[in-house]
Amino acid sequence: MPLSVGSSSSQHLDLIALSLTPFSWRRNLGEDLRAGDSAAWILDRLLRNGRLKQNGLDRPTLLSRASAAMARAADRGLHLVAWSDASYPAALSAIADPPPALWVRGNLSALTSRAVAIVGSRAGSPYALAVAERLAADLSTRGIVVVSGLARGVDSAAHRGAVAAGGATLAVLGSGADVIYPAEHRDLAREIETGGAIVSELVPGTPPQKQFFPLRNRIISGLSRAVLIVEAGEKSGSLITARCALDQGREVLAVPGNVLSGRNRGGHGLLRDGAKIVESADDILEELGLPSPRTRRGNEPEDPVLAGLPAGESCDLDVIAERTGLASSRLLPRLFELELAGLIRRVGGGRFARV
Repeated sequence: MPLSVGSSSSQHLDLIALSLTPFSWRRNLGEDLRAGDSAAWILDRLLRNGRLKQNGLDRPTLLSRASAAMARAADRGLHLVAWSDASYPAALSAIADPPPALWVRGNLSALTSRAVAIVGSRAGSPYALAVAERLAADLSTRGIVVVSGLARGVDSAAHRGAVAAGGATLAVLGSGADVIYPAEHRDLAREIETGGAIVSELVPGTPPQKQFFPLRNRIISGLSRAVLIVEAGEKSGSLITARCALDQGREVLAVPGNVLSGRNRGGHGLLRDGAKIVESADDILEELGLPSPRTRRGNEPEDPVLAGLPAGESCDLDVIAERTGLASSRLLPRLFELELAGLIRRVGGGRFARV
């Protein structure tokens, strides 16, 4: 059920309030949250520095806006998924600048399923739209959630392919989750909600603004195991998503296109830089090592990360790193893979437990 105002905790309100601060002040938010710093403490630190007051913001104002956001969410049927919740996607929690809170309408379980992003030109060619739709449908039949941005062109084609195949797809918006943009995609958004979800880090009621779209790209890649570029020009916004994916340690894949039209120069640039060429869904699954990993047999040694997570015990990253001897750069991707395989789960506060 959507979270009501009466069930909101002070921790949730602090996280929402933190999400209302300028993004430039919280680019390394993940480090603070994973270190155990509370949203309230982070807000207080900003207040002590006088940075919020310089912008006409203070704790009462931010908390009032957070409460208003909760009320609107309850009225619009939105779910709140806060950083402190066990349902917050582990893959997204591992990036440098995770959203303090997500607003979701639809199926929450789609947030934590295996996912691949498909993005590309808003003015996609018929070829690009057909490829995006087909690949999305093929991935959906294999149980992969398709993530995109609900934009015109390649994004909407990917969503439609997943929906047509009966699969789940996530649409990450550059507006509030209750403000569908472009408006012509409202019917598509309703179809997406039946098995997948509409997702935004922006509080309900936020209108689309130019600066929000590059920021939402880090969420598209952060929710995904890989990002597939289907037709991107040299200045395409899809290349921002590709850069986010590389920064986050995700795979970047690209579909080759017509060399004469110039529509895919950005995509071909990615291929020259080492992106995997994709012609079918099997290429994507092969690159990611999917389907699920084989079952351990006989005397085959147990995965060291699983061995460091005894049944019935939850551990944070520092404890798991100490037990396994793995650096964070290797540990986080492995935790992500084990969660996708259904072997571990995130239990909140940056802690993991064995299933």
